[in-house]
Amino acid sequence: MKKKKIGKYQEREVKLISPKKPFDREFFQQLPKTDLHVHLDGSLRLETILELAQKDGADIGATTLKQLEKTLQPGKTHESLNQYLKAFDLTLKVLQTEEALYRVAYELAEDCAKENVRYIEVRYSPILHTQKGLPVSVILEAVIEGLKDAERDFDIATGVIVCGIRNISPEVSLQMAELAVAFKNRGVVGFDLAGAEYNYPARDHLDAFNLILSNNVNVTIHAGEAYGPDSIHQALHYCGAHRIGHGTRLKEDGDLLNYVNDHRVPLEVCLSSNVQTQASKTLELHPFKFYLDLGLRVALNTDNRLVTNTTMSDEYLLAYKTFSLSPQNILDLVINGVKSAFIPFEYKKWFLREVKQQAIELINGYGQQQE
Repeated sequence: MKKKKIGKYQEREVKLISPKKPFDREFFQQLPKTDLHVHLDGSLRLETILELAQKDGADIGATTLKQLEKTLQPGKTHESLNQYLKAFDLTLKVLQTEEALYRVAYELAEDCAKENVRYIEVRYSPILHTQKGLPVSVILEAVIEGLKDAERDFDIATGVIVCGIRNISPEVSLQMAELAVAFKNRGVVGFDLAGAEYNYPARDHLDAFNLILSNNVNVTIHAGEAYGPDSIHQALHYCGAHRIGHGTRLKEDGDLLNYVNDHRVPLEVCLSSNVQTQASKTLELHPFKFYLDLGLRVALNTDNRLVTNTTMSDEYLLAYKTFSLSPQNILDLVINGVKSAFIPFEYKKWFLREVKQQAIELINGYGQQQE
């Protein structure tokens, strides 16, 4: 194995074999992956929505899969983030019981495991699931139980990120923060601020983040998606974010971009979603490759498997084709996902070694097949 000298130190390099034929979708399905930014209420199966609606008597305006697909229009490009979020009004109608929450969480983990996603952090806001009077603690427990049972049945690890909602109220965000603290080390791995970004600054929710940070809970915040770099600045310097959800507009502030890079703050990039919400006008104009080339810790994610109509395999394939990713780029993305995960350091070291070795063997095995 070659070594590259850096001053008096030496860095070990891994030789990756470039295939003569492009990587195909099957390759990306087999690639070990993470998904750190995936919303529970945006990642249901269409069949499950219909069955839950019939069982719980929820009016979703559709009785067949064809009607439901026409109503939701998965993968549609919208005029704005707010328009994109309207799809959640429908999915939330069938996520108001313990059984529904358990089932959807279990199925999400199952679907991810089928494409070799080894670790997921599922985020949602329990306050949005109280329409039938369920206590928020019961709502959280149902999802955690669904994920834990999926861990038992499939080769996947999971964590939950509790979300405050920008456009509801700071008081509700504080309530969600209290819930996250109560369930720290019981399935919850972090806290997020989601919802409509424009005109709802993160600094309004400081009480929630003061509580979260004082209890050493991990923080990720949606920022730089529907609003400019100031949103990212607030997430970092007011709210103490350890990761940034999306960060599409970080490129507009070079000084802040360098700060994010120097401090290794991960960006949870969601390519398809960013185009559908108009955070990026086109996929080709997305700053993803610019960030990657600069060395930012970029991790690929789905955001919403149903609403965005994607999977982690699709996102990797899309990035590969659009930005002509090299085998090293692909390996870097896999590594970034693990390094950015809200998991204990000792477990992360072991997990990183395993996933990295698997990815290298898969990349080189594919390259050798093409020779």
